[in-house]
Amino acid sequence: MRAPAPRFAANDGVIDAARAALGPWLLDAREHVGEVALVVDRANLVPAMIALRDTKGLEYQQLMEIAGVDYPERDERFEVVYCLLSLTRNHRLHVHVSTDEDKPVPSVTGLWPVAGWLEREVYDLYGVLFSGNSDLRRILTDYGFRGHPLRKDFPLTGYTELRYSEEEKRVVYEPVKLAQDFRNFDFQSPWEGAEYVLPGDEKGAQPEGKGAQTPASADAVKKAGAEPDKTAAPRAADVKTTESPKQTGAGEPHPGNKAEGKPQDPDVVPGKGGGQNQ
Repeated sequence: MRAPAPRFAANDGVIDAARAALGPWLLDAREHVGEVALVVDRANLVPAMIALRDTKGLEYQQLMEIAGVDYPERDERFEVVYCLLSLTRNHRLHVHVSTDEDKPVPSVTGLWPVAGWLEREVYDLYGVLFSGNSDLRRILTDYGFRGHPLRKDFPLTGYTELRYSEEEKRVVYEPVKLAQDFRNFDFQSPWEGAEYVLPGDEKGAQPEGKGAQTPASADAVKKAGAEPDKTAAPRAADVKTTESPKQTGAGEPHPGNKAEGKPQDPDVVPGKGGGQNQ
Protein backbone atom coordinates (compact mmCIF):
# COMPACT_ATOMS: atom_id res chain seq x y z
CA MET A 1 0.00 0.00 0.00
CA ARG A 2 1.37 3.38 -0.92
CA ALA A 3 2.04 6.00 1.74
CA PRO A 4 -0.53 8.83 1.93
CA ALA A 5 2.26 11.45 1.84
CA PRO A 6 3.19 12.74 -1.64
CA ARG A 7 6.41 11.55 -3.19
CA PHE A 8 9.47 13.67 -2.48
CA ALA A 9 9.90 16.12 -5.35
CA ALA A 10 13.19 16.32 -7.22
CA ASN A 11 15.30 19.49 -7.51
CA ASP A 12 14.82 19.72 -11.27
CA GLY A 13 13.70 23.19 -12.26
CA VAL A 14 13.57 24.58 -8.70
CA ILE A 15 16.45 27.04 -9.17
CA ASP A 16 15.05 28.30 -12.47
CA ALA A 17 11.63 28.80 -10.91
CA ALA A 18 13.23 30.63 -7.97
CA ARG A 19 15.19 32.91 -10.31
CA ALA A 20 12.02 33.78 -12.19
CA ALA A 21 10.13 34.49 -8.97
CA LEU A 22 12.82 36.43 -7.08
CA GLY A 23 14.59 38.28 -9.87
CA PRO A 24 17.31 40.65 -8.58
CA TRP A 25 16.60 39.68 -4.96
CA LEU A 26 18.31 36.37 -5.61
CA LEU A 27 22.08 36.86 -5.31
CA ASP A 28 23.15 33.24 -5.79
CA ALA A 29 21.64 29.78 -6.14
CA ARG A 30 23.33 26.41 -5.92
CA GLU A 31 22.55 22.74 -5.55
CA HIS A 32 24.88 20.67 -3.42
CA VAL A 33 24.54 17.12 -2.04
CA GLY A 34 20.95 17.03 -3.19
CA GLU A 35 19.88 20.26 -1.48
CA VAL A 36 19.00 23.65 -3.00
CA ALA A 37 20.32 26.81 -1.35
CA LEU A 38 19.27 30.34 -2.31
CA VAL A 39 21.27 33.40 -1.23
CA VAL A 40 18.89 36.34 -0.93
CA ASP A 41 19.49 40.06 -0.49
CA ARG A 42 19.00 40.90 3.16
CA ALA A 43 16.98 44.07 2.56
CA ASN A 44 14.48 42.16 0.38
CA LEU A 45 14.18 39.07 2.54
CA VAL A 46 10.50 39.47 3.40
CA PRO A 47 9.18 40.01 -0.18
CA ALA A 48 11.43 37.16 -1.32
CA MET A 49 9.91 34.88 1.28
CA ILE A 50 6.42 35.93 0.22
CA ALA A 51 7.29 35.07 -3.39
CA LEU A 52 8.63 31.65 -2.36
CA ARG A 53 5.49 31.00 -0.35
CA ASP A 54 2.86 32.19 -2.84
CA THR A 55 4.33 31.53 -6.31
CA LYS A 56 2.67 28.66 -8.12
CA GLY A 57 5.15 25.80 -8.50
CA LEU A 58 7.23 26.83 -5.46
CA GLU A 59 4.70 27.04 -2.60
CA TYR A 60 7.04 26.81 0.37
CA GLN A 61 4.32 27.39 2.91
CA GLN A 62 6.05 26.28 6.11
CA LEU A 63 9.09 27.61 7.98
CA MET A 64 10.75 24.62 9.62
CA GLU A 65 13.85 26.14 11.23
CA ILE A 66 16.11 29.19 11.44
CA ALA A 67 19.79 28.46 11.99
CA GLY A 68 22.90 30.61 12.33
CA VAL A 69 26.41 30.08 10.94
CA ASP A 70 29.54 32.00 11.92
CA TYR A 71 32.32 32.72 9.39
CA PRO A 72 34.74 34.99 11.33
CA GLU A 73 36.95 35.59 8.27
CA ARG A 74 34.14 37.26 6.29
CA ASP A 75 33.18 40.93 6.39
CA GLU A 76 29.62 39.89 7.18
CA ARG A 77 30.50 36.98 9.38
CA PHE A 78 27.03 35.59 10.05
CA GLU A 79 24.63 33.72 7.84
CA VAL A 80 21.01 33.22 8.82
CA VAL A 81 19.60 30.10 7.19
CA TYR A 82 15.86 29.61 6.76
CA CYS A 83 14.68 26.03 6.15
CA LEU A 84 11.46 26.00 4.15
CA LEU A 85 9.12 23.13 3.34
CA SER A 86 6.60 22.88 0.53
CA LEU A 87 3.73 20.80 1.87
CA THR A 88 2.05 20.43 -1.50
CA ARG A 89 5.19 19.23 -3.30
CA ASN A 90 7.02 17.68 -0.34
CA HIS A 91 10.18 19.60 -1.13
CA ARG A 92 12.65 21.56 0.97
CA LEU A 93 15.17 24.31 0.35
CA HIS A 94 17.37 26.73 2.28
CA VAL A 95 17.38 30.51 2.09
CA HIS A 96 20.62 32.21 3.20
CA VAL A 97 21.03 35.82 4.32
CA SER A 98 24.34 37.33 5.44
CA THR A 99 24.83 40.01 8.11
CA ASP A 100 27.17 41.12 10.89
CA GLU A 101 26.89 42.18 14.53
CA ASP A 102 25.26 45.53 13.76
CA LYS A 103 23.07 45.17 10.68
CA PRO A 104 19.66 43.77 11.55
CA VAL A 105 17.88 41.15 9.50
CA PRO A 106 14.19 41.81 8.70
CA SER A 107 12.00 39.61 10.84
CA VAL A 108 9.67 37.12 9.16
CA THR A 109 7.33 36.86 12.14
CA GLY A 110 4.64 38.56 10.04
CA LEU A 111 4.71 35.53 7.69
CA TRP A 112 5.33 32.75 10.19
CA PRO A 113 4.63 33.47 13.89
CA VAL A 114 6.87 30.54 14.82
CA ALA A 115 9.81 32.66 13.66
CA GLY A 116 9.56 34.65 16.90
CA TRP A 117 11.21 31.96 19.04
CA LEU A 118 13.57 30.83 16.29
CA GLU A 119 14.91 34.37 15.78
CA ARG A 120 15.37 34.70 19.53
CA GLU A 121 17.55 31.57 19.50
CA VAL A 122 19.76 32.98 16.74
CA TYR A 123 20.01 36.28 18.58
CA ASP A 124 20.86 34.59 21.86
CA LEU A 125 23.52 32.25 20.50
CA TYR A 126 25.07 34.41 17.73
CA GLY A 127 24.06 37.99 18.54
CA VAL A 128 22.27 38.55 15.21
CA LEU A 129 19.70 41.34 15.42
CA PHE A 130 16.23 41.06 13.84
CA SER A 131 14.28 44.23 13.05
CA GLY A 132 10.56 43.86 13.54
CA ASN A 133 10.72 41.14 16.20
CA SER A 134 8.76 42.66 19.09
CA ASP A 135 10.17 40.27 21.71
CA LEU A 136 13.86 39.89 20.91
CA ARG A 137 15.08 38.60 24.30
CA ARG A 138 17.43 35.82 25.28
CA ILE A 139 15.73 32.46 25.32
CA LEU A 140 18.38 29.80 25.97
CA THR A 141 20.67 31.66 28.36
CA ASP A 142 20.02 33.94 31.31
CA TYR A 143 19.07 37.58 30.80
CA GLY A 144 22.30 38.69 32.50
CA PHE A 145 24.50 36.36 30.47
CA ARG A 146 27.33 38.08 28.62
CA GLY A 147 28.39 37.02 25.13
CA HIS A 148 26.95 34.62 22.59
CA PRO A 149 28.02 30.99 23.10
CA LEU A 150 27.97 29.75 19.48
CA ARG A 151 30.29 32.39 18.10
CA LYS A 152 33.60 30.91 17.02
CA ASP A 153 35.54 33.35 19.18
CA PHE A 154 33.50 32.77 22.31
CA PRO A 155 36.00 31.97 25.11
CA LEU A 156 35.90 28.57 26.75
CA THR A 157 37.98 29.26 29.84
CA GLY A 158 38.65 32.15 32.19
CA TYR A 159 35.04 33.28 32.25
CA THR A 160 31.88 32.48 34.07
CA GLU A 161 29.17 30.13 32.95
CA LEU A 162 25.64 29.60 34.13
CA ARG A 163 23.75 26.49 34.96
CA TYR A 164 20.60 25.51 36.77
CA SER A 165 21.29 24.43 40.34
CA GLU A 166 19.00 21.73 41.59
CA GLU A 167 20.09 22.48 45.17
CA GLU A 168 19.32 26.19 44.99
CA LYS A 169 16.40 25.82 42.56
CA ARG A 170 17.66 28.67 40.36
CA VAL A 171 20.21 29.59 37.71
CA VAL A 172 23.66 30.20 39.20
CA TYR A 173 26.87 31.69 37.79
CA GLU A 174 30.25 30.13 38.47
CA PRO A 175 33.72 29.94 36.89
CA VAL A 176 33.95 27.75 33.80
CA LYS A 177 34.86 24.20 34.72
CA LEU A 178 35.70 21.86 31.87
CA ALA A 179 34.44 18.36 32.49
CA GLN A 180 37.68 16.93 31.06
CA ASP A 181 41.14 18.13 30.15
CA PHE A 182 41.58 19.75 26.81
CA ARG A 183 42.64 17.11 24.32
CA ASN A 184 44.21 17.17 20.90
CA PHE A 185 42.39 14.55 18.89
CA ASP A 186 44.39 12.46 16.44
CA PHE A 187 42.42 11.76 13.27
CA GLN A 188 45.25 9.85 11.55
CA SER A 189 44.55 6.16 11.20
CA PRO A 190 47.23 3.96 12.83
CA TRP A 191 46.67 1.40 10.06
CA GLU A 192 47.38 3.82 7.23
CA GLY A 193 50.88 5.16 7.73
CA ALA A 194 50.77 6.94 11.06
CA GLU A 195 53.95 8.88 11.78
CA TYR A 196 54.25 7.69 15.35
CA VAL A 197 54.61 4.42 17.28
CA LEU A 198 51.59 3.04 19.07
CA PRO A 199 52.06 1.96 22.71
CA GLY A 200 53.51 -1.56 22.68
CA ASP A 201 54.76 -1.45 19.09
CA GLU A 202 58.14 -0.15 20.22
CA LYS A 203 58.91 -3.70 21.47
CA GLY A 204 58.94 -4.96 17.89
CA ALA A 205 61.92 -2.76 17.03
CA GLN A 206 64.04 -4.20 19.85
CA PRO A 207 66.25 -7.31 19.23
CA GLU A 208 64.83 -10.57 20.58
CA GLY A 209 66.55 -11.96 23.66
CA LYS A 210 68.15 -15.39 23.79
CA GLY A 211 65.50 -18.12 23.99
CA ALA A 212 62.65 -15.80 22.92
CA GLN A 213 59.98 -17.06 20.58
CA THR A 214 60.90 -16.76 16.94
CA PRO A 215 58.40 -14.47 15.24
CA ALA A 216 56.58 -15.93 12.28
CA SER A 217 57.72 -14.75 8.89
CA ALA A 218 55.42 -13.07 6.41
CA ASP A 219 55.36 -16.20 4.22
CA ALA A 220 54.40 -18.41 7.17
CA VAL A 221 51.54 -16.09 8.12
CA LYS A 222 50.32 -16.05 4.53
CA LYS A 223 50.37 -19.84 4.29
CA ALA A 224 48.53 -20.25 7.59
CA GLY A 225 45.64 -18.10 6.38
CA ALA A 226 45.43 -19.58 2.89
CA GLU A 227 42.67 -21.99 1.85
CA PRO A 228 43.77 -25.66 1.51
CA ASP A 229 44.38 -26.83 -2.06
CA LYS A 230 41.81 -29.62 -2.59
CA THR A 231 43.19 -30.49 -6.02
CA ALA A 232 46.68 -31.30 -4.73
CA ALA A 233 47.64 -35.02 -4.73
CA PRO A 234 48.16 -36.69 -1.29
CA ARG A 235 51.74 -37.09 -0.27
CA ALA A 236 51.28 -40.72 1.01
CA ALA A 237 51.26 -43.33 -1.76
CA ASP A 238 49.07 -45.87 0.15
CA VAL A 239 46.06 -44.89 2.21
CA LYS A 240 46.18 -46.69 5.56
CA THR A 241 42.94 -48.07 7.05
CA THR A 242 42.18 -49.95 10.28
CA GLU A 243 40.70 -53.42 9.78
CA SER A 244 40.65 -54.73 13.40
CA PRO A 245 41.15 -53.46 16.96
CA LYS A 246 44.52 -55.23 17.05
CA GLN A 247 45.87 -52.79 14.46
CA THR A 248 45.14 -49.91 16.79
CA GLY A 249 47.35 -51.37 19.52
CA ALA A 250 44.45 -51.87 21.93
CA GLY A 251 44.88 -54.69 24.51
CA GLU A 252 42.48 -57.45 25.61
CA PRO A 253 39.27 -56.21 27.30
CA HIS A 254 38.98 -56.56 31.06
CA PRO A 255 37.42 -59.88 32.16
CA GLY A 256 34.59 -58.10 33.83
CA ASN A 257 33.58 -56.47 30.54
CA LYS A 258 33.19 -59.75 28.66
CA ALA A 259 29.62 -60.76 27.76
CA GLU A 260 29.87 -64.26 29.23
CA GLY A 261 31.04 -62.83 32.58
CA LYS A 262 28.02 -60.58 33.15
CA PRO A 263 25.36 -61.79 35.65
CA GLN A 264 21.79 -62.60 34.47
CA ASP A 265 19.33 -59.80 35.15
CA PRO A 266 16.09 -61.25 36.58
CA ASP A 267 14.10 -58.19 35.44
CA VAL A 268 14.97 -58.72 31.79
CA VAL A 269 12.18 -60.56 29.95
CA PRO A 270 13.10 -62.34 26.69
CA GLY A 271 11.07 -60.96 23.80
CA LYS A 272 9.99 -62.43 20.49
CA GLY A 273 12.75 -63.55 18.12
CA GLY A 274 15.27 -63.92 20.91
CA GLY A 275 15.50 -60.19 21.72
CA GLN A 276 14.96 -58.61 25.13
CA ASN A 277 12.48 -55.99 26.18
CA GLN A 278 12.92 -54.27 29.46
